[in-house]
Amino acid sequence: MVRILAISKYVNSLLEVETKFSAQQAISDRFFNEWYEDLPELTEAEKERCDLLKERYLYHRHHGHISEGLVNQIAIAPLLEMASFYDPPFDIRAEYPVQIESVDIDDNEETIYQGRIDTLVIHKKLWVLVIESKGQAFSIESVMAQALTYMLDSPNQSQPTYGFISNGGFSIFLKVLKGEITQYQFSNDFSLYNRKTNELCSVLMILKKISKLFQQT
Repeated sequence: MVRILAISKYVNSLLEVETKFSAQQAISDRFFNEWYEDLPELTEAEKERCDLLKERYLYHRHHGHISEGLVNQIAIAPLLEMASFYDPPFDIRAEYPVQIESVDIDDNEETIYQGRIDTLVIHKKLWVLVIESKGQAFSIESVMAQALTYMLDSPNQSQPTYGFISNGGFSIFLKVLKGEITQYQFSNDFSLYNRKTNELCSVLMILKKISKLFQQT
């Protein structure tokens, strides 16, 4: 018997991802050093744009709840544009379907987990960036297992797959690398509520770093 389940409803913790799909969280900080090491410098124009995006988001958040669609419009889409993900050699897909199989050894029951990636960036058939955006009502933690599961469907073998999760106010990056053991790791989280610095600048630098890595592939 084959069961078909929605990833968003039936995969709710990192432990479930590790158990169902044989993934393992990497321990070494060197596993995912792309988010903090050798980041590109931003131009003054890029910094000013990030400041504008932060002010715009906080303005709309001050006036009430921000939906997923508005988060995409005022925060995520401009960042992807500045990181050149809308331009060659990248290909953008929206609502990209994923399907992952899992077999319960105890009862030999097969389960197919299905879902849709909000936004997927592809380069030469490689998955570059899996983007999960949510409205302000969603916490980052609630989406981490979902995004990680989506990334396990990546066709990448020797190349890593990166993830970007954001509800506008808070963002976090994720890296998955397949091998004998599939490993993953998260970056630090980035908040627009940091009063001393605009962490959107850090987010943009990481996006530009990932973009450059795949353009050099």
